Amino acid sequence: MGPVTSLGTGITNFWNAIKEGRSGIAPISSFDPEGLPSRIAGEVSDFDPLAFMDAKTAQRLDRFCQFAVAAARLALDDAGLPEGEELEAAGVEEGRAAVVVGSGIGGMSTLEGQHRVMLERGHSRVSPFTIPMIIPNMAAGVLGMVHGFRGPNLCTVTACAAGAHALGTGFQLVAWGLADLCLAGGAEASVTPLSVAGFCSMRALSTRNHDPEGASRPFDAERDGFVIAEGAGLLVLESLEGALRRGARIYAELAGFGMSCDAYHMTAPDPESRGAALCMEEALRSAGMRPEEVGYINAHGTSTPYNDRAETLAVKKVFGELAYRIPVSSTKSMTGHLLGAAGGVEAIATAMALHEGVLPPTINLEHPDPECDLDYVPGKSREAKVRAALSNSFGFGGHNACLAFRAWEGA
Repeated sequence: MGPVTSLGTGITNFWNAIKEGRSGIAPISSFDPEGLPSRIAGEVSDFDPLAFMDAKTAQRLDRFCQFAVAAARLALDDAGLPEGEELEAAGVEEGRAAVVVGSGIGGMSTLEGQHRVMLERGHSRVSPFTIPMIIPNMAAGVLGMVHGFRGPNLCTVTACAAGAHALGTGFQLVAWGLADLCLAGGAEASVTPLSVAGFCSMRALSTRNHDPEGASRPFDAERDGFVIAEGAGLLVLESLEGALRRGARIYAELAGFGMSCDAYHMTAPDPESRGAALCMEEALRSAGMRPEEVGYINAHGTSTPYNDRAETLAVKKVFGELAYRIPVSSTKSMTGHLLGAAGGVEAIATAMALHEGVLPPTINLEHPDPECDLDYVPGKSREAKVRAALSNSFGFGGHNACLAFRAWEGA
């Protein structure tokens, strides 16, 4: 697994920060946010692309693509997998290694920068790499080139559900026998002037600029919007047979996948939570999992007034009275909202929760919303051995995705 986040790069740095309940939110430093209502973000401040690629490659890739390359390298190293033709030595035939990477927006910084170049210096000065750097599918394409993965290669673009949809699609490719392994997750780099201004115009972002670390506060009565963030989260999925054959370390089993559509509104969740509930129910059915098996839910938990209430209602619809006994937490309280990369990063957190028996906390939950009355693991992480967990991701357009995980207890 390879996380690149405001909490740190690599599984050890990321997971230690999660367990400690640290916040990765700070004042925006990548551009001057003066005048914007929201001036805080979860930026990957210590990222050096040259640690993962040469300078020429880095210059031709948008930041979101650089994040994907870094996350892929981390994930493959963590999985103990070689590259290219050497994959065959690990039992993966040519054409059987897939890549599915989701992104909600793609190369936003390139789009903004090259638009300025055209207006200020003329169309002839626009970079010939503009289009390849903008399009969201390029992260998946580049990873195929870098690592010699010639199997199925595609991109999911479903807003904030993109990373989870990518993992669900990768899960299906392996389960259906279309690939032996799949590098899957999400990448996003949308902490840019236009993106932040657009979300500010929607009044979707927190304006708690005086308290960056306390601004993302899911399920809290004083929440006032999400905190935008950037990064990537990629995971290596493979068949159990292949993983056991090469002696791979197994963090968890990705056991099921559900998806649905709210069919309600462009940006607001269905107040009756029908789509979100359907999505979770399908994930359980897909996994052959009983509701009483679930011991943890990694919530979409954006820290927006509507989403947190709607997701709470959806959990109650699916689990009934059991809902009050299932710990639910939002790691966005620490990472911020990585948009299309959120599902990948949160899948990593969910798998680690099962692997280590530690449930991530929801930090900044100080004044519980009466309509959000579940166990949100407030403040501090919690030791708990659970057998199964869900990870929710919901996006603009009414796109819903839910991943079902089981703890790995050996063959």
